[in-house]
Amino acid sequence: MKNKYSGFIWLVVLMCALATGLSFLDRQVLSISIIEIKGELNINDTDYGLINTSFLVGYAIMFTLGGILIDRFGSRKGLALSVALWSVATFMHGFADNFYEFALFRFILGVGEGGAFPGVIKAVVEWVPKKNRALANGLAIGGSAFGAVVAPPLTVSLMDSVGWRGVFFIVGGIGILWTLIWLFFPQAKSENNHLNKELSNNRSDVPPLRKQLLGLLKSKEAGTFILIRFLLDPIIYFYMFWIPKFLNETKGVSLEIIGNLFWIPYLALGVSNIFGGFVSDTVLKKTGDVNLSRKAVMGFAALLTASAIFVRYTDSVGVIILLLSSAFFAHGLWITNYITSIGDMFGKNSSSTVVGLSGTAGALSSLIVNPFMGVIIYRFSYNPLWIYAGVMYSVAFIIFTLAIPRIKSISNS
Repeated sequence: MKNKYSGFIWLVVLMCALATGLSFLDRQVLSISIIEIKGELNINDTDYGLINTSFLVGYAIMFTLGGILIDRFGSRKGLALSVALWSVATFMHGFADNFYEFALFRFILGVGEGGAFPGVIKAVVEWVPKKNRALANGLAIGGSAFGAVVAPPLTVSLMDSVGWRGVFFIVGGIGILWTLIWLFFPQAKSENNHLNKELSNNRSDVPPLRKQLLGLLKSKEAGTFILIRFLLDPIIYFYMFWIPKFLNETKGVSLEIIGNLFWIPYLALGVSNIFGGFVSDTVLKKTGDVNLSRKAVMGFAALLTASAIFVRYTDSVGVIILLLSSAFFAHGLWITNYITSIGDMFGKNSSSTVVGLSGTAGALSSLIVNPFMGVIIYRFSYNPLWIYAGVMYSVAFIIFTLAIPRIKSISNS
């Protein structure tokens, strides 16, 4: 008999996709509107780098803390608080008049968004059976890419009609509306999820916090996931924070054209999030081999990211967009199966915490690297950053394969 909640789980996944979409929409608005803001408020490249850094500080702090809290209290409360906080912070950007106010609101935005991905991964683990989790994760985190798809044309269009301040007011308000809707959703509980025992959310088997953290930090598997994010996250932040300026300053691409074209790589990312989950789940259902289903997609993705290297060799905007789309598509394949692998190994009690720890590692790495990106670009060029983006996924895949020969559950899931 079909369970009455079996259809509801995909509504949960849809809401998760909207949440991650809003998170990337909110953070991307500044990367587009800064082209006008820096002239109006006299904010230079150094200031902009520090504003981004303030976001990463808040993000790094809350990614782990958010993951821990969401593992303890569930995705309903955790996501509601997370989205509400960052949406209010986004709204407050519209009142900013100087560098210091932007830095403060950006920090609060980072604190709020730190709970986004641990929250949606927790929701997937709470509601979705393992055989469908890669696809569900792909849909949930794929929303982030579609948020980024919408951000450039929406920001440019709204700036023409309501100004850059109005853009922040509008997108912040949308997030507050999402929060109100989400609070009507039930908390996942064993009594309303009979699809599978793994959907149970029994708190009694959650270990004490200190013991759980120490155990994870001593785990080679958790350490591997943390190291991979430390190596790779600066790449995606480079894409998010610097590509519009790269196109504008080095290729002479206008703000209007950026708005018309920069959504394409993010569309490729969103499609690949879903496609990567679909392929992985299909392989799993046919072979029953979790290790093969996740790593085959990740290995292919690692090779495909090499397309980023060739951005430095062309002045054609069309070719650049094509190469970026290829790199973004590869990242979508990678990140969906990376996050699903965490769920496969650490289950419902620790998956959000591991996602949080790895996310914090990535944010800390980006926090260290981001200020130097401006220095590298100023003293040399964008070329070293494109080379790093093109080779490090393959390095990370080799590390992953050697450190974790087989993906298998090491926790009650």
